[in-house]
Amino acid sequence: MSQMFDAYVTRDPAYDEMFVGNELRPPYQRLGDSLRRLSASELVSRVEAMQASYLDQGVTFDIGGEERAFPLDIVPRVIERDAWTTIDQGVQQRVAALEMFLADIYDEGKIFEDGVIPREVITTSSHYHRAAAGVHPPNGVRIQVSGIDLVRDNLGEFRVLEDNVRVPSGVSYVMTNRRAISAALPETIAEHRIRPVANYPQKLLAALRAAAPAGVADPTVVVLTPGVYNGAYFEHALLARTMGVELVEGRDLVCRNGQVLMRTTKGLAPVHVIYRRIDDEFLDPVHFRPDSMLGCVGLIDAARTGNVTLANAVGNGVADDKLVYTYLPDIIRYYLGEDPVIRNVDTWRMGDASSREEVLDRLDELVLKPVDGSGGKGIVIGPAASARELESLRGRILEDPRSWIAQPVVQLSTVPTFLDADAAAGGGHSLGARHVDLRPFAVNDGHKVWVLPGGLTRVALAEGELIVNSSRGGGSKDTWVLAGPTSSRPAVRGQTQGVA
Repeated sequence: MSQMFDAYVTRDPAYDEMFVGNELRPPYQRLGDSLRRLSASELVSRVEAMQASYLDQGVTFDIGGEERAFPLDIVPRVIERDAWTTIDQGVQQRVAALEMFLADIYDEGKIFEDGVIPREVITTSSHYHRAAAGVHPPNGVRIQVSGIDLVRDNLGEFRVLEDNVRVPSGVSYVMTNRRAISAALPETIAEHRIRPVANYPQKLLAALRAAAPAGVADPTVVVLTPGVYNGAYFEHALLARTMGVELVEGRDLVCRNGQVLMRTTKGLAPVHVIYRRIDDEFLDPVHFRPDSMLGCVGLIDAARTGNVTLANAVGNGVADDKLVYTYLPDIIRYYLGEDPVIRNVDTWRMGDASSREEVLDRLDELVLKPVDGSGGKGIVIGPAASARELESLRGRILEDPRSWIAQPVVQLSTVPTFLDADAAAGGGHSLGARHVDLRPFAVNDGHKVWVLPGGLTRVALAEGELIVNSSRGGGSKDTWVLAGPTSSRPAVRGQTQGVA
């Protein structure tokens, strides 16, 4: 393993989180020491055992119609305590502002009257749903669960890349990754003080129970899934099981007299809180897609009358719109009177004529994103695109400028990643610098926004790839948030230090 570290090459100008020159950064010194004590063959055997375990557990994802084990890299990502404190504060701030924003735009709309964001930005969003107007959550929480995607720029500063407050997924991998790495690297785990992630289901359940309709002392909570053929079904089943609640499909629910009931072996039973893992458009055929077989007729009316809580709330997707994202710094200042703790990535709005003119002159230098895209779909990375692709993109921007934003190419930070024989040069195993992002998950119970210490680190496994989504062949890493201060002792790649 020591030879793998010796041959490791960082990818300038990206910020490498483990190495600066030939020296280990302080948060990684104990990890580097521990990994160097493993031989290459020993590491390979642990990787193979970990992958087999994921297949046996059904921790898989769908790519091209084929179920595969979700790739988990054996080299963890380490985040020092002080950096995590900033992330924690920044995510809490962002969720608080988004809660106030969603409550406002679906009610009084004061933010429009005060000129902070044009009303048409909201009303033209594909995720703005008039059916959500007049639906007031019992405890005022619309975002029970959020996933705020962060990247680390060339200087090592964390930036917000996008917000996910509709149906954010991936937290199951946070929990299963920790268990898998604990089994694969028990001695390494023992040498670190790492904040735990196993209490997430209890935090989520408490938040869901707190969102129950008024007067319900012992609410019934269910997880609503599209079914076993959904790519995130593993997560739905895991969360239901670890929270100790029922996992249901739309066909298991029925609405009568404004009440939601669940079919059970003992008859119909009332449901008070639905943690839904179905997109808005498929929830209720009366208000959305009439051909949907995934939801249940009457859910929206039951929510409007206050008899059931849908978590997350319908209509949240407008806050995920990447055009709305460009206004978030102003939204935070407007509602909270604070500057953002974590800054956005610099962004141009294509609906602005001067910005559009500048971007169209620099298409081959920038990243263009559809405002309602997800999973990396539709993104065009200018430097990697052909002349034909750029010309086609130019036409689409001119045809519908509101639907696009532009950003500079951010060289996401890198972390050493274990490469198998197929991916490694020369046919052997090695460590390669691969780009990562981070999705911290936050849970809001109405009193406090709690941020899961760690979140999901996604890693682009292809060399030079900047899109980390699993649908594009990406994998993940266990994310360690250190509970104590990090050592500042020097450590060089070719040396093994004693463990303090």
